[in-house]
Amino acid sequence: MRPKESHVRGATDIPLIEDTIGVAFDRAASRHGDREALVVVHQGVRWTYRQLRDRANSLAIGLLQLGLAPGDRVGIWAPNCAEWLLTQLATAKAGLILVNINPAYRRSELEYVLNKVGCKALILAPSFHLADYVEILRSIAPELDHSAPGELQAASVPELKFVIRLGSEMTPGMLNFDRLLQPRNPMEQQALYAIEARLRATDPVNIQFTSGTTGAPKGATLTHRNILNNGFFTGRALQLTATDRVCIPVPLYHCFGMVIGNLGCITHGATMVYPSAAFDAAAVLATIQAERCTAVHGVPTMFIALLAHPLFEEYDLSSLRTGVMGGSPCPVEVMKQVVQRMHMREVTIAYGMTETAPVSFQSSISDSVERRVSTVGCVQPHLEVKLIDEGGRTVPRGVTGELLTRGYSVMSGYWNDPEASARAIDADGWMHTGDVAVLDQLGYCNIVGRVKDLIIRGGENISPREIEEYLYRHPKIQAAAVFGVPDDRFGETVATWIKLVPGALATAEEIRAFCRGQIARFKIPQHIRFVEEFPMTVTGKIQKFVMRERMKAELRVEEAVTA
Repeated sequence: MRPKESHVRGATDIPLIEDTIGVAFDRAASRHGDREALVVVHQGVRWTYRQLRDRANSLAIGLLQLGLAPGDRVGIWAPNCAEWLLTQLATAKAGLILVNINPAYRRSELEYVLNKVGCKALILAPSFHLADYVEILRSIAPELDHSAPGELQAASVPELKFVIRLGSEMTPGMLNFDRLLQPRNPMEQQALYAIEARLRATDPVNIQFTSGTTGAPKGATLTHRNILNNGFFTGRALQLTATDRVCIPVPLYHCFGMVIGNLGCITHGATMVYPSAAFDAAAVLATIQAERCTAVHGVPTMFIALLAHPLFEEYDLSSLRTGVMGGSPCPVEVMKQVVQRMHMREVTIAYGMTETAPVSFQSSISDSVERRVSTVGCVQPHLEVKLIDEGGRTVPRGVTGELLTRGYSVMSGYWNDPEASARAIDADGWMHTGDVAVLDQLGYCNIVGRVKDLIIRGGENISPREIEEYLYRHPKIQAAAVFGVPDDRFGETVATWIKLVPGALATAEEIRAFCRGQIARFKIPQHIRFVEEFPMTVTGKIQKFVMRERMKAELRVEEAVTA
């Protein structure tokens, strides 16, 4: 009998939403008008769905009255705040394309992004952490100091005309965000509705820059249809209802926050709760307790920090039942602790990428704990996934292959980059993820690494995640990251950076002894470093390529040259 292929399709019994984000949000506001839509703890904001709708409409009208037109790009450079959500909704209603700018970006990165997509307007926080955003923008566009608001003509960013700052202070050349939130008359409302009526679900609504490990960031262009449906189906997998209150500590600039978080809540009438401007474990724990949150989202490093907080046991987290853990591989031991110690018996694992809006696979709340700790679940509704070998052939179940995704969630392409788009999405519409996975006989997926993450030592293919999962069993290890470094003898050898639990001490030899006899000898890390923190993106993803480069410099080794 011919073996079953690694090719799966999601259910289609629930139809796709073919509305725009604005229409779907207005429907939610009509249905849940007096329910709380948004709570922003650090800003003291508490708005109902009706109040959020009125503010979003006012902002949409204000942006259009500046002279912005449907299709124009509007950047937002700010941490999590109420204004971020207002901008997300207002741009969608006005037919504008929201450009998410990483809060960690600095001068050259900001200049690149603004020019790459031709932002006509930029909404920015005055500062964040130690970065003075206003001064950074001034260094790019010194013409601001002598420009009337809305009339910027800057040599370095020629398409940028409007700079809108948050906060009450006045800055030369900039408009104030709150000035765009004036009450609107019926004629202005009707003009907005007329624009909304012309929008289509397939219109682009959002550009998100993928970080990548090499080359300049690429702007993944996402439509209303992409992200609205993905938010709906991820929320449906959690069985969200209007009684749920979702703590969202993940950054809004990323799909995790604005899609799984915001749109997941809006499409089910749930309450969005932002605990802080950026992730803060104490703020998250306090917010879950005070707001009686029923769900919390996060990447594994965030959950590790919550569980390791010295006052963790003092917080009442009994209101929790679910949430999404994703963004990077989830260690089995961490997942088990989240279920047991955080009361998240219905927590789900999700897998995806920015270019697929983002979720392709998600576990079910009814899956056994064993399934949820060992896989990323099954394919999402209305999506199609297959695994292929190096020759492009679909591999049998149980065999590893590169994961390809096709369906409503796949981006329309990288903005103004047809060559990169063609490399990512083939002629048949398959998005090539670069991730290595395996499907079991029931269609459950396990991500075993990235094509470029696999360590090849003396002809042996080594999965970093397999070693990480084992290291997490050591009682002194709080977090571990495994990666390959060049080696003259074997081509590559195994390295790991380890963060110990507070107060613990360990040696490299102790770690190796823990591995001996338990995992294959060629998998035992040759290079072990103990660190306080890992290099990470704003979204909490560990940057292994940075670790690799640092280890190469420390060991004075270079990449092997291949023909």
